[in-house]
Amino acid sequence: MARKTVLNASHHALGARMVDFGGWDMPIHYGSQLEEHHAVRLDVGMFDVSHMSVLDLTGARTRDFLCYLLANNIGKLKVHGKALYSCMLNELGGVIDDLICYFLDDHYYRLVVNAATRDKDLAWIKKQALAFDVAVRERRDLAIIAVQGPYARHNLMQLLVSGNCSKIEQLGRFFSVTVPGPQGMDLFVARTGYTGEDGVEIMLPGDDALILWEKLAALGVRPVGLGARDTLRLEAGMNLYGQDMDESVSPWEAGLSWTVSLDNGRDFIGRAALEKQKAVGVERMMVGLVLDEKGVLRPGQTVLTACGEGKILSGSFAPTLERAIALARIPVGESGDICVEIRGRKLPVRRVNYPFVRDGKACAGVC
Repeated sequence: MARKTVLNASHHALGARMVDFGGWDMPIHYGSQLEEHHAVRLDVGMFDVSHMSVLDLTGARTRDFLCYLLANNIGKLKVHGKALYSCMLNELGGVIDDLICYFLDDHYYRLVVNAATRDKDLAWIKKQALAFDVAVRERRDLAIIAVQGPYARHNLMQLLVSGNCSKIEQLGRFFSVTVPGPQGMDLFVARTGYTGEDGVEIMLPGDDALILWEKLAALGVRPVGLGARDTLRLEAGMNLYGQDMDESVSPWEAGLSWTVSLDNGRDFIGRAALEKQKAVGVERMMVGLVLDEKGVLRPGQTVLTACGEGKILSGSFAPTLERAIALARIPVGESGDICVEIRGRKLPVRRVNYPFVRDGKACAGVC
């Protein structure tokens, strides 16, 4: 039986179309995925992402442990509330998961990991933590509501007492802060997201989630399902674990080299394998594709290049661009003219840099 978030009954009451997502009963849309997508790009929307797992790590050597566990260097985090995106790798350099880490103090960090990988992530992290005497606590008592869009912080500030509005207004990207919310609830507010728009992700006690959800809805914040979340993140050029990367793919091959810190003297799981790959050179690379004629780019379709065949990983119609786009993994080299096989036809596509959309508009060279 699929697991349910604390907002599950509310989703059903709103008439959401529900699907099984990583073992959770989650809303795919509330009537119009297209309208929900545009609401986030142009105004504001909110997502129930309480299926994500929050892990609190504590202990005197927590910082040392995370420097060893993650490919990005957690040592960069010096200020309370600062967040860092990173991959967690196996010994072969494959991606076990991608996650966000928050620095709360020298002995206390918070991780947010993907729902579908929760069990293996938790087992892996606990196993590696033993040597560092770090305690790992899963926070199933917390819910997460993502409020995304150009007016996201404005709407949240309407629910806070005036003395705390400035904390949200001045909150830098990839920073977090704890503020009192409506009816005295504690809100852990992070200026992060998975849509390519400005916005926040709010962690709060599960018992308070419905109150916050309904108060945001009363302000006109539109509920948004996983369908629009997927097209939004694809337009923003953000990877989806299990589709664009997994344990057989390294960060070099997933377009995530910017998340790897090969700092002198810092050992981390998978480092030796990554250094070897970098020295030899990888055979595959991630690229963005745009289809200018009618058709839809979908996962699994074959990509034909001058260097050989590749495959579409994530592909969909992009509502903001009004055309199909995709992330694909193709052989390294001069790709030449690129085609995608769609129902027996070879359709030409353009290779472009991603993200495809930034701040609600097409990036240069996409359209």
